[in-house]
Amino acid sequence: QVQLVESGGGSVQAGGSLRISCAAYGYTYCMGWFRQAPGEEREGVAFISRDGGITYYADSVKGRFTISQDNAKNTVYLQMNSLKPEDTAIYYCAATWGRCSFSRNVFGFWGQGTQVTVSS
Repeated sequence: QVQLVESGGGSVQAGGSLRISCAAYGYTYCMGWFRQAPGEEREGVAFISRDGGITYYADSVKGRFTISQDNAKNTVYLQMNSLKPEDTAIYYCAATWGRCSFSRNVFGFWGQGTQVTVSS
């Protein structure tokens, strides 16, 4: 089993920045973030493969969000810049022993979620 503990998030005005973190307790091959806005489906945002550091981004966040990792701390970070009101959602950290994918069905381990609110 893997436990994921998220931190960060909060409220910011449009154009601002936030960073969220996810510490993993246990082995993971791929970690990343999904988000879910009220009334919307949970969607993949960004992922990173733990061994090679290969990153994947949703088109909606490319150029604004950066996912990174600190292997010594077994922690993954999502730096979110140029935030928009449409980025408002609960952000969930997710991990899998398999390859990275934008499909939530691939991920068996989930964090508790952290709220990100962007005001206009």
